[in-house]
Amino acid sequence: MSTTNQTDPYFQTLFADRIGGAQYGKGSAIYKFEKIKRAKRQALADYPDRQLIDFGIGENDSMAAESVRQRMAEEINKPENRGYADNGILAFKEAAARFMHRRFGVELNPVTEVNHCIGSKTALAMLPACFINPGDVTLMTVPGYPVAGTHTQYYGGDVYRLPLLEENDFLPDFSRVPDELWARVKMLVLNYPNSPTGRTAPPGFYQQVIDLAHRHQFIVVQDAAHIMLTFDGEPFSFLQVPGAKEVGVEVHSLSKGFDMIGWRIGWVCGHPRLVQAFADVKDNCDSGQFAAIQQAAVTALDDDSIPDRIRSKYRRRMEKLVRTLQECGFQCQMPGGTYFLYTRAPIGAADGTQFENAEQASQYLITQQSIVTVPWDDAGPYLRFSVTYEAAGEAEEDALMDETARRLRGLGLQFTS
Repeated sequence: MSTTNQTDPYFQTLFADRIGGAQYGKGSAIYKFEKIKRAKRQALADYPDRQLIDFGIGENDSMAAESVRQRMAEEINKPENRGYADNGILAFKEAAARFMHRRFGVELNPVTEVNHCIGSKTALAMLPACFINPGDVTLMTVPGYPVAGTHTQYYGGDVYRLPLLEENDFLPDFSRVPDELWARVKMLVLNYPNSPTGRTAPPGFYQQVIDLAHRHQFIVVQDAAHIMLTFDGEPFSFLQVPGAKEVGVEVHSLSKGFDMIGWRIGWVCGHPRLVQAFADVKDNCDSGQFAAIQQAAVTALDDDSIPDRIRSKYRRRMEKLVRTLQECGFQCQMPGGTYFLYTRAPIGAADGTQFENAEQASQYLITQQSIVTVPWDDAGPYLRFSVTYEAAGEAEEDALMDETARRLRGLGLQFTS
């Protein structure tokens, strides 16, 4: 039975099933971030004189360090940086290896155990190509970043989702995986410090993962994009745990921890055979990040004061946000890391409005008080607040917290006991 009509272009039936087939482009569902954007635009139109308090942003609000930008300005004029970088320049790999040794005590061969990527997103998109055949399974935690799962399904694989629940300390419960499924599992994708829950993973958890990987013969991909934004101790790498390099790789990014959002630079490190497989796939997908950007990233990686300063800033902001929300009835606490605060959504407000889920609560906050949050309903109704709002200094941060508290108190939000 045809799913096209006379107004469709001839190629409507040619779209791959993985993106919707003949129905591609015809769906009416709206992605939640698009809903938020629409509500923000409406709030600005309805209340042009009311400040929009944007806790929904998920990217750093500051530019890269001046030293990094200066290095970039110098490198773009060097003729040796004009060509294709392919799988990365040695200087960047060596800087990444130095960084891993200095910050985590992890020894890496920069030639065989490190490869750059054009941001961690592209690495997570490419890694399934190394392992997933039709019918294979990738274990993914939810809520979380879906890219590796999306590409698993592109290759005909299946995704088994492990909910991150508060009662399990936002760590996956591997006992939920059916016994018969383990034989099909090829990859486990983790993300700690976790986005959006803010949980950090203890070494004992990673040891459990390593043991499972050996027992069931799968590889581990640890997404460490937020690793330098660790608040409950020193940043901790999966590769610090004995045996980790035998079963997996860790994916790093300079976006969050180095204020290099938009520069698109990161690296994959770990077992040399796994890194080589990634490099081979990558070599057929891109021709490498501009070498000048990689050289600028060397300056960033060699200066520990940069991530330390950024971590201090976001920890300070997070402490202020936690106090503010607690005063307004939210049952939240300081997260272990990331610039996200993940907290149970309210169930209603003083005006009688009831919220069936986090999305309704989020929309209410935007429309009623121009407060932007991101809803997550994957594993219970939660709101995600980000401390990446724009503020010039501590005085502006404090003023924003005061205004946030004033507006939230006016709503009389209700919560479960």
